[in-house]
Amino acid sequence: MRCVAEAWRTSVRARMWGVILLAALLPSCASAPRYTTRTVARPRATSAAWPRREVLDLALRAYSCGRAQGEFNHPLLTVIDYSLPSTSKRLWVIDLSRRRVLFNELVAHGANSGDTYASAFSNRVGSRQSSLGLFRTDETYYGRHGRALRLSGLEPGINDNARERAIVMHGAPYVNPVAAEGMGRLGRSWGCPAVRTAVARPMIDTLKQGQFIYAHGPGTAELSSCKTENLALMDHSALHRLGRTGL
Repeated sequence: MRCVAEAWRTSVRARMWGVILLAALLPSCASAPRYTTRTVARPRATSAAWPRREVLDLALRAYSCGRAQGEFNHPLLTVIDYSLPSTSKRLWVIDLSRRRVLFNELVAHGANSGDTYASAFSNRVGSRQSSLGLFRTDETYYGRHGRALRLSGLEPGINDNARERAIVMHGAPYVNPVAAEGMGRLGRSWGCPAVRTAVARPMIDTLKQGQFIYAHGPGTAELSSCKTENLALMDHSALHRLGRTGL
């Protein structure tokens, strides 16, 4: 019995010391820095969302084809998703080397392509419709909308009349998010990917001279983005002399 009693007293003393030690440690634990699990996020320049995965995958495939054929060698990728409504920010400029979204902006489609949604596309001169597929940016100029950026279409029969149609990137006052809320859509262009006037100059200066623009819409998944042997790319000198302006 004496042994049992002694064991019981030893157990009680051990529990009491444990309580005292825990009480002494609690203040320091409360003041210790908290450690949480970190989620590795994409590096970003803005808080903008990225294009939908299926659209981005098609754009990257087209970019790889164009780069392999020497059409451009810069790390910027511009994606326009015309399957989204014009009230959505459906244009992204992505720095592939740094995995950052540099711009995420509204962009207009052609007047004859549709109202809120673009559903009709054309390569025809005078159609006033947007074109799909792969484009290369070229030189800048000043036209009726101020600073503008000429585009060359790289898809034979799909967008290779872009130079003749004067399809350019430019700023326009009808790309106005406030007005779009009232109308339910943006204003529309004559086929050009027009952007907000406030962002036009910095975006154009970022994209000029040999960057890549991929315009996504119905059927672009079936386009052969590696076919670039069209006359529009062979010699631009005649079109340069014309000095066409964007609409």
